[in-house]
Amino acid sequence: MNFRRRARGGRSGVRAGFRLTAGQAIIAGFGAVLVVGTVLLSLPLSAQGRPASFIEALFTATSALCVTGHVVVDTATFWSPFGQVVIMVLIQVGGFGVMSFATLLGLLVARRLGLRTRLTAVSETHTVAVGDVRRVLTGVALITLCVQTVVAVMLAARFAVGYGEPFGRALWLGAFHAVSSFNNAGFALFSDNLMSFVTDPWVCLPICAAIILGGLGFPVIMELRRRFRFPRRWTLNTVTVLAGTLTLLVGGAVSLTALEWSNPGTLGLLDPAGRLLAGFTLSVMPRTAGFNAIDVGAMHPESWFVTDILMFIGGGPAGTAGGLKITTFAVLLFIVLAELRGDTAVNMFGKRLPRSTHREALTVALLSVATVVVSTLAIMLMTPFPFDRVFFEVISAFATVGLSTGITADLGTPSQLILIALMFIGRIGPVLLGAALALTREKRMYELPKERPIIG
Repeated sequence: MNFRRRARGGRSGVRAGFRLTAGQAIIAGFGAVLVVGTVLLSLPLSAQGRPASFIEALFTATSALCVTGHVVVDTATFWSPFGQVVIMVLIQVGGFGVMSFATLLGLLVARRLGLRTRLTAVSETHTVAVGDVRRVLTGVALITLCVQTVVAVMLAARFAVGYGEPFGRALWLGAFHAVSSFNNAGFALFSDNLMSFVTDPWVCLPICAAIILGGLGFPVIMELRRRFRFPRRWTLNTVTVLAGTLTLLVGGAVSLTALEWSNPGTLGLLDPAGRLLAGFTLSVMPRTAGFNAIDVGAMHPESWFVTDILMFIGGGPAGTAGGLKITTFAVLLFIVLAELRGDTAVNMFGKRLPRSTHREALTVALLSVATVVVSTLAIMLMTPFPFDRVFFEVISAFATVGLSTGITADLGTPSQLILIALMFIGRIGPVLLGAALALTREKRMYELPKERPIIG
């Protein structure tokens, strides 16, 4: 009987076999937009001088779509106004989520969603229920528009009043940097990025605020909007992200400011107030933002290592940030603490974690570490640069940060292709990529006998 049903349904079964899963659809969507972005940036219209080479266009499009900020050419002088608009659009689409953006457009045009579209949006936005997709996407769009508008107005006013920029130019600078900062992209329209504004709180603080909000993740922002006055009702995800963000911001600011306080190449020549502002800004940027208000290449190696840690941990999930994610790191930390205490269950902030969460966190961490290690070794074999600089570039690309010690443009095409792959993997997520590429989805209908190896 089963065989006959399969035989009669063979043709539909073949068609069903070619349907993309949610993960594959997300990857395909990012790939399609990346191709379009690369083609647009390759046009002579996109550059102010010579047309961009294929690797320059591909690298820039990937960096913008994956909200990284790594560059191989000067964004301010190489790209024309049209090319800069293309970059800003790629940043906005990449930060919002390609499939989420497409789904939102479908909502605006058709005002309804099919089941497969809902499932894809659920996978990308980490929504709990399929029925929440419409509410989540409209909420995310509203939050994005409001934050970026406020930051754009503040920056435009500062550029116009404080630096004498023409009104139109000031608006464009404000809008571009608001989009870039909220999406944690790190692209800037100044050749020295934000180094000219290192002691200007009216520029640095709005950008830092947008970066922090974008790095919290949309689920956290939406819950704070609904339940800000009722912290006891916050979900474990919100509590973990807020606690982790505060800890990393304070810890990063204190450690990096102390390490760079007397460094004449970074903070050493600033006045004490300027050093404190620059140190705080320096701790915000590794949260996957990528703006640099100081010369990263002049930092001490110890500061690079601290920045590596901050970049690798990253920000909150289901937002514009990259990295391992605060929640993943927190779960791993509490797993270790539970094992050291001999607890039978892992408890975190008054809640018990399911064992599936343990496996997910370990899988993400191990895949991320393996990706960084293999990529670092490959680039070191192809370039003369030392380990600390290469390691910094690799983590920055994988965590979609965009900070650089100054060697990105000199790495060569093979190494830059590795960084492109790292940015793509970092934005998509190693687990999602692995699941989409898995050869089989059939569940095992039996269990193997248990046996415990010696650990430690």
